[in-house]
Amino acid sequence: MQSPDGQESISPTPPDVREEMVRTIRRFVERDVNPVASDYEHRNEYPQPLVDTMKELGLFGATIPTAWGGLGLDTLTYAMIVEEICVGWMSLSGILNTHLLLAYIIRNFGTPAQKKQFLPGMAKGELRGALCLSEAHAGSDVQNIRTVATRAGDDYLVNGAKMWVTNGRSGNLYALVVKTDPHADPPHKGMSLFIAPKGPGITVSRDIEKLGYKGVDTCEVAFEDYRVPAANLLGGVEGRGMQQVLNGLEVGRINIASRAVGVARAAFERAIVYSQQRHTFGVPICEHQAVQLKLADMATKIEAARLLTRQAAERKDRGERCDLQAGMAKLFASETCAEVTLDAMRVHGGYGFSKEFPVERYYRDAPLMIIGEGTNEIQRTIIAKQLLRLYPA
Repeated sequence: MQSPDGQESISPTPPDVREEMVRTIRRFVERDVNPVASDYEHRNEYPQPLVDTMKELGLFGATIPTAWGGLGLDTLTYAMIVEEICVGWMSLSGILNTHLLLAYIIRNFGTPAQKKQFLPGMAKGELRGALCLSEAHAGSDVQNIRTVATRAGDDYLVNGAKMWVTNGRSGNLYALVVKTDPHADPPHKGMSLFIAPKGPGITVSRDIEKLGYKGVDTCEVAFEDYRVPAANLLGGVEGRGMQQVLNGLEVGRINIASRAVGVARAAFERAIVYSQQRHTFGVPICEHQAVQLKLADMATKIEAARLLTRQAAERKDRGERCDLQAGMAKLFASETCAEVTLDAMRVHGGYGFSKEFPVERYYRDAPLMIIGEGTNEIQRTIIAKQLLRLYPA
């Protein structure tokens, strides 16, 4: 647990509490999400009633310690909750993920005053977090960002633009990664992270239209002489932004892996039920060996992805380095999700291509997990470099 002036830690969630939380989220998905998810998604409409229910359930404070008004859940429990949410609708987890990522880096790297100022409001869902990291020209090359913060008395003036900001419009508190020393060598030593409330000087310039992941806003955000207090520099020291955000992205990749497991599971469950209801050549299609082989592979890969994801979450909860495990989980789970959603569409045949069935939504949502929180191509290079260190010649 954490006291307001103490060192950050979250105790392991008791198994009975974990099971009850998972059951609660499953009921929420079955009762509130499943009946309306496809309609919201096809209209690309922000699901305010569902967000309000998530607020009532305390999910905006899921991993925020109880000392700050949150639920104080460990990473493993959170991963299991995300999987359940994504069985219903993956976009809902996006509303939570960057919010809780910001909360995570505040509680691990923020000053006592920053924790006291921001975490209680975030736990209540009054403050909604978003991550301003990516830029149009930089992509996965994070050190190449150009947004600059210049000291001006008790404030910093920020100028630049960020892309792919989930919750950029609906959120009101940004994790803003900038260059405080554009000439630093190596570049990451000149990067800093600010806790940046939305206000004058910030413009949400446009919403980005997407293949899937609809209903949640993804925006381009411009900063023009945006004034952020120096007191909002995370941890109070310049030059640590890269380290802080990368540590947070470990949790982000566990989240993405959990999302992928949830979407894959939803696709598999729809496919196996449909295969028992649909008849061809006088028998249910589940009796055809070609379909059986697909179902067996789908279920096996989903279980493997789930185990990788939970292993990474457990390492994170033990305070162990887990960037390798989180990267592997994200890589395998997202690739599995893409394969399973396509196979589920094949099992459904023509109906899988129809908007009357949710399988086409799962198929469109799957690529986000391959790209989000670091593309899988980047993940493979990171994994390989760590493996070479672990197995020196």
